[in-house]
Amino acid sequence: MRNPRINKETTCCFSGYRPSKLPWKEDETDVRCIALKIKLYDILEALYEAGIRHFICGMATGSDMYFCEEALKLRDDREGVTVEAAIPCEEQAAKWDEKTRNRYFRLVSECDFESMISRQYTSDCMLKRNMYMVDNSSVLVAVFDGKLGGTMHTVNYAKKQGLEIIEIAP
Repeated sequence: MRNPRINKETTCCFSGYRPSKLPWKEDETDVRCIALKIKLYDILEALYEAGIRHFICGMATGSDMYFCEEALKLRDDREGVTVEAAIPCEEQAAKWDEKTRNRYFRLVSECDFESMISRQYTSDCMLKRNMYMVDNSSVLVAVFDGKLGGTMHTVNYAKKQGLEIIEIAP
């Protein structure tokens, strides 16, 4: 589903693992997590230098939130950057713990745009969210090392759509 207000050529989206698939799980003080966040920022900065100005994030726990935070930092550091929260359904964060929910709502509120894919949870709302992000982007950044799941599907879909793909092993 194309969003006519987005210039696909200057847009990057993101897909990556939730904490359960990351080697450090929830421990963001782990040196590998810190290194990933630095690498994400460096990639976003390089994309900015290449003309990317709009960044879409799916707002899941783990890698998505890291990406969103780094994109918001880039927006603070560079002119013309916008960040979009692509939300699969209204109750995306309903079952998360309070700390994670608070982080989610803070990040969503700091984004420039919010796209709600489905009001209600459906069995395919996450898939539709991922397709929305890819369909509106020219670049996909993915924290991915081959594990089965939503990130793999998103990477494969992005390949079929001809996006430039930047993969980062966690």
